[in-house]
Amino acid sequence: MADEGRLDPGLYIVATPIGNLGDLSHRAVETLKCADHVLAEDTRVTGKLLKHIGARTPMLRYDDHSSEAERDRIVDRLATSAVALVSDAGTPLISDPGYKLVRAARAAGHQVTTIPGPSAAIAALTLAGLPTDRFLFAGFLPAKAKARKDSIAELAAVRATLVFYESGPRLDDTLSALAEGLGSRDAAVAREITKLHEECVTGTLNQLADRYASATPKGEIVIVVGPGEEAQDASDEDVDRAIDEALTRLSASRAAAEVAERLGIPRKRAYARALERSK
Repeated sequence: MADEGRLDPGLYIVATPIGNLGDLSHRAVETLKCADHVLAEDTRVTGKLLKHIGARTPMLRYDDHSSEAERDRIVDRLATSAVALVSDAGTPLISDPGYKLVRAARAAGHQVTTIPGPSAAIAALTLAGLPTDRFLFAGFLPAKAKARKDSIAELAAVRATLVFYESGPRLDDTLSALAEGLGSRDAAVAREITKLHEECVTGTLNQLADRYASATPKGEIVIVVGPGEEAQDASDEDVDRAIDEALTRLSASRAAAEVAERLGIPRKRAYARALERSK
């Protein structure tokens, strides 16, 4: 900040509550009150928050549909104005629009400041009771079954806790797809975080898929999935056995690719064995 009650020109990334308004920090309140403009995904949602804290800061809409020209105009404002960027809830840029604006602001030489605060992904990790030394935030999985299955297959080999956002109507299908693609891993479904009816249900993916098969919960949902077991290094005998079976159906290159993915070994090793065994 410059003088009291004024902010230096630049972009201010402000985290807002994900449910409980008491989680809005004092620094966030002061930034939203003192900014020249607030960029909001939905001005109706942000308007309620500004009214709650007694701020009359003018709002501008900024979301995934904002044009490049609109973004350029905002970047131009940053030379002389303090502009606060918020999302509807939580930390901006986390599964929300904004990274292009931050990148453009930096490229233009403007100051970019973050005012950290609530994040549903981090809050869910603290509730789930699963390993947090390594985690991957995967956002929303695709809605279409084939694309969702492919995305889960890509994540299956990641040795980290996985974090997904989801909505109530899609929870059943998503949990079933995760159970099919990742196996019976420990997991948690957290919803209504920081609100009156906050809950975090834990169990295996199969158990959670069964629980929510006929129940559509309300509210914003975070799915947390524990890491899979460390794969044991496949022995030469295991590799040769798998290669021999695959060669009855596939060419050497395709057999090697299938076995490498299934056993978690380098494709080069599998291909070498496939060439040798095919002779």
